[in-house]
Amino acid sequence: MRDFDPRLVGALECRTWVTYYRREWVPFLAAAIRLVRHTFRLNWPATLYGAWLVLRANQLWAPYPDNDPEACRRCMRKFYGLLRRRFGEPVDIDRAAELEVEWWRVHRVHQREERNGSADPLTQALAALYAHTYGVTRDAVLLAARERAEAMDVSDRWVDQGCYLRSPLIAEERAALVRSYAALLAAVHR
Repeated sequence: MRDFDPRLVGALECRTWVTYYRREWVPFLAAAIRLVRHTFRLNWPATLYGAWLVLRANQLWAPYPDNDPEACRRCMRKFYGLLRRRFGEPVDIDRAAELEVEWWRVHRVHQREERNGSADPLTQALAALYAHTYGVTRDAVLLAARERAEAMDVSDRWVDQGCYLRSPLIAEERAALVRSYAALLAAVHR
């Protein structure tokens, strides 16, 4: 959980975001399988189950405004349970699931209702999740959270422009995610 390649994980997360916004669920699942495997190094059964949980949570979150946050939390609780069984953390999987879906909510507000608002609430929500999941201080993961929030802003611009696969915004998003994961890796090893 504290040993991953930021370039690979950033690229894979970028792929999941692209397929999420294009509602391409089979490619999303393929990317999620690779993302879960390379980020958390779970065995194959746990990897496949974890990727399935991530897919289901995202499918349940996708409808706007009629999504199902409670069902998302249930999926993510099971996902964090896989991590706790493998790594012993996060200790409180209920809280981890709450924090996960909370950043989704904060991002949706930022994306749809407060477009010109500050990304600070999103950064803080991400930092809270990282701090809880990895057992570090929020300050330690602020840079990682800030870079991931920046990646989301780029992704939101890409969505606004029509989700075109040839858009240079995808490379910009990927770069921000790589920077985010590099900062997270550094933070959890301090």
